[in-house]
Amino acid sequence: MDAVNSMIQEKPVVIFSKSSCCMSHSIESLMRGFGANPTIYQLDQIPNGQQIERELVVMSLLVQNQLVPLLKQAGAIWI
Repeated sequence: MDAVNSMIQEKPVVIFSKSSCCMSHSIESLMRGFGANPTIYQLDQIPNGQQIERELVVMSLLVQNQLVPLLKQAGAIWI
């Protein structure tokens, strides 16, 4: 998660997307409509994009309180 943390600490608004994602343009427009100037990282066009995408999935699950139940279900933890 170090790669993601360093990328988001440098900019006030960051969007992680893929060039094939049709929603990224809408999200960018929404942010610009609020007056923000987002930094956009196209994960399929940067060298460590796959690693960053994996980190974002874990962070997303953690934020949604789904990581611990999934780890329990997988037998990875017994808490």
